Amino acid sequence: MKISSNIQENIAYFHQLLDVEKNFDVVYHSLEIGGRQACLYFVDGFTKDEVLLRLMQTFVTVKPQDMPENAHDFSKKYVSYGETGLETEDSPIVIQLLSGLSCLFVDGYDQCITIDCRTYPARGVAEPDKDKVLRGSRDGFVETLIFNTALIRRRIRDVAFTVEIMETGESSHTDIAICYMKGRVDEELLKKIQTRIRTLKVDALTMNQESLAECLFPHKWFNPFPKFRFSERPDTAAASILEGSIVILVDNSPACMILPSSVFDIIEEADDYYFPPITGTYLRLSRMTVSLLTLLLTPVWLLFMQNPAWIPDWLAFIRLSDEIYVPIIYQLLILEFAIDGLRLAAVNTPSMLTTPLSVIAGIVLGEYSVQSGWFNSETMLYMAFVTIANYSQASFELGYALKFMRVILLLLTSLFNLWGFLAGLLFTVCAIVFNKTIAGKSYIYPLIPFSWSECKKRFLRGRLPHTRV
Repeated sequence: MKISSNIQENIAYFHQLLDVEKNFDVVYHSLEIGGRQACLYFVDGFTKDEVLLRLMQTFVTVKPQDMPENAHDFSKKYVSYGETGLETEDSPIVIQLLSGLSCLFVDGYDQCITIDCRTYPARGVAEPDKDKVLRGSRDGFVETLIFNTALIRRRIRDVAFTVEIMETGESSHTDIAICYMKGRVDEELLKKIQTRIRTLKVDALTMNQESLAECLFPHKWFNPFPKFRFSERPDTAAASILEGSIVILVDNSPACMILPSSVFDIIEEADDYYFPPITGTYLRLSRMTVSLLTLLLTPVWLLFMQNPAWIPDWLAFIRLSDEIYVPIIYQLLILEFAIDGLRLAAVNTPSMLTTPLSVIAGIVLGEYSVQSGWFNSETMLYMAFVTIANYSQASFELGYALKFMRVILLLLTSLFNLWGFLAGLLFTVCAIVFNKTIAGKSYIYPLIPFSWSECKKRFLRGRLPHTRV
């Protein structure tokens, strides 16, 4: 519906459309400007009251003979706030109103004047709990989109840096920001992402970035290895943009999506670059080694326990010292699921009780489960290492992908011994090798296709001008 020049018609229509009588936070304020009736709609809690107060003080001083003939001239002359716009259709007006803009209707004008004096409730840009660094900046993304783009813009002061705003969701109308560097970004991938977002047919992005990720890449959901890299650090996002990657920010989400992302991109962390090259290289190689150990440690140990004759003398200490009451495979599988149960319990435990309950769980469950015969101490030791080592890298998605592959390896090794272990290893390698990034390129580049110069950059921390974060 188009806006009428009759103020009474506009008031009656928008009162009914917005259900002002029931929605207490949708505020309607009637006023007089230059002898004409006017009305102002805004959402309580989304508006800077001091800005509206100054505007109303200005409106009071307007005389009838000074009123312009159209809304455009009026907004230029009397709406002294910089971010204003004009709308003639009801749909964009409602969307902008519910996004926090104030909407002004004046009798005689067939356009609505939108005033962007909004403010959103937001927490401080503190360091994220998961993406912590030993040295470096301590700020992190928050749930407010404009704050997140400002954190990146603060680090990239270049006219080539572009932030495009898009919108999706028939009910939510969620704002999505696409950040990239002109001249460095993969234009074909950028156009593909923009097209997919424009053509999305979803009611709402209820789970923010995960909902968007599943819409952008709906195929091959059965492969657990992540296609996207998620980060809550603006320095990581800025470095990725400078390297030619695309960063997607979703309103109400305190993390960004970085794409395209290979397995080496996901393993990397900011700490690799906040230390000198030798230290950064050590940290990177240590993280890769520990990630590999989390995948192979318990399956290899299970294989040796099923074939004690294969254990060399220098590894004789890995043999079980106590009698086995529960088969080892059952012990390992029970612990795999029990650890996730304890992790979920820790997430939902009040913060003041997390530490004491974790200590109690570690002592009581660990000690008495061994004494009762449910678990052998060696099983508890190796699973404890795998659990702790899983936190050596920041990606939850990669950690769970390795966990799923480890469980498959354990099951196949238990059922088919050496051939099952080799089959599980082959299955894991295929899941990684035949995976593709969202750009359709190799997931393990630069190994396939092989590039020696890129391999050195991936495995060895180079000088800062050539770094990847």
